[in-house]
Amino acid sequence: MNTLYDVLQLLKRFGTFIYTGNRLADLELMQTEIKELYSYGLIDVEDYRLSLLIIRQEINKLHSEKGEK
Repeated sequence: MNTLYDVLQLLKRFGTFIYTGNRLADLELMQTEIKELYSYGLIDVEDYRLSLLIIRQEINKLHSEKGEK
């Protein structure tokens, strides 16, 4: 798993489609869904960690584009 697209594909495997029109809100929802999938034992620790890392990188990229810290 290397990209946000890969995370989206992982979520789709479990019937989760996220699109609110707000990029930050989408990323936060993805993060919540990944955490729930892991807590129910549906994904392994490696997919969990990589997914969260990718999502957090995207969130940081959004904040830096807006000039936030």
